[in-house]
Amino acid sequence: MNFAEVRFWQILFTALAVVLLLRVLFVRWLPARLQSCDRIGLLLLGWLLLLAVSWITFIIFLVVALGTYVGLRYLLRFADRVQMRSLLILIPLQLAPLFYFKYADFVTNGILRLEVSWLRSLIIPVGISFYTFQKVAFVLDTVAFKNPLPGFLDYMNFAGFFPQIVAGPIERRRDLLPQMQQFRFTWQRENLDEGASWIVVGLFFKCCLADTLASYFNPSSTTNAYLIWLANFLFGLRIYYDFAGYSLIAVGLARWLGIRLTLNFASPYCSTSMIEFWRRWHVTLSQWFRDYLYIPLGGGRVSWWSFNILIVFIISGIWHGAGWNFVIWGTMHGCFLIVGRSLAAKLKMPRPLAWFLTMMAVFAAWLCFYETRSGKLFAKLATLVSPAAYNSSALREALEPWLSASGLVMACFLVLSGITLLAEWQSVVRTNEPYYYLRKPGITALLVIFIVLFAAGKNNAFIYFAF
Repeated sequence: MNFAEVRFWQILFTALAVVLLLRVLFVRWLPARLQSCDRIGLLLLGWLLLLAVSWITFIIFLVVALGTYVGLRYLLRFADRVQMRSLLILIPLQLAPLFYFKYADFVTNGILRLEVSWLRSLIIPVGISFYTFQKVAFVLDTVAFKNPLPGFLDYMNFAGFFPQIVAGPIERRRDLLPQMQQFRFTWQRENLDEGASWIVVGLFFKCCLADTLASYFNPSSTTNAYLIWLANFLFGLRIYYDFAGYSLIAVGLARWLGIRLTLNFASPYCSTSMIEFWRRWHVTLSQWFRDYLYIPLGGGRVSWWSFNILIVFIISGIWHGAGWNFVIWGTMHGCFLIVGRSLAAKLKMPRPLAWFLTMMAVFAAWLCFYETRSGKLFAKLATLVSPAAYNSSALREALEPWLSASGLVMACFLVLSGITLLAEWQSVVRTNEPYYYLRKPGITALLVIFIVLFAAGKNNAFIYFAF
């Protein structure tokens, strides 16, 4: 479901019109069944939109969702001790499709060097990492907190709520399931206004900033430190505006339907420490790893807390992609957090300096996220840490493109990105409400104008659809 495509909105509004027409008929004929009809309509709407992505995406989703429900239903028949042992079977079965589509090629060909050529052509079903982790959390929460198994219809709506299924947020049972159980198609002015503001900001992030910045991204240089930093900077901005844009549109669509989703991004580039960054970036994934991996390992209460952090972030890197570059990316962030926590109580620095150092670390690590070729990656990392790479000729080479018409346009969009980040900073500092000023009615109207006038001609798929 690419929210930036006109096709998505055509399918959505057409399907909603059909659902609401049928709803009018049910009001007359079966008023007592109206809520059940609303929940069925929501489920069919989600399935239709998932089928519009691809049939393989729909089939794999059904396999994971139905397998989770049937397996959990069977597991809950047993005593507590047997249930805990049965989790060692059910959870690997839940993860099996994810492992096959996402990691079989890397493990078989990249690590074991078996050269199984047909594995290289596997296509990762859209959103498999997100909905698989949501189902694993559902099983663990149900068993650990002795929650009852919900009805099948409510569970399937929880499992496949269309705004968030393919790229998050990774919702927890306690937050989303009760809303699915009480779902009704109601159109309240407050929800429509709030949802529209989130959607506009999300589309501005995606269509105007992320897609435009993507057209200037050039990762070819391995010897010019300035050009590597520029590529890191452009990619870091692009991936943020792309992923946050999707997440904000998802929040807005859910609000239209009367559902509240978790805000998956909270202006992470306003962070003044790596700890704060990971509280603001991909919030639901960070919470997932905290609750289901970091705390069970002992969290920060044990003497080996640094090992726990490193394990969590290495696994987080592997979650993002099957490649050594993602392992290195996760390891770097784990080390940043360990150093940051170790120095937090000993070293106090001004907020601007803390912000600058945090952003330097974050944007340096983005190199490991986009450069998948190990040889190129290590060459670029060596360039970044080499003082000789920051010479005057390299600087002249890096400045030359800025003097062209294309360079001036890129500079304008970078300035627009800077103004946007400043508005985010003011929202966080003054109101502690991310994106507050960007969602003010006057600013929202201005963003609509920007979308119409400056949206990139080329529509890129959301980056995180590949994860």
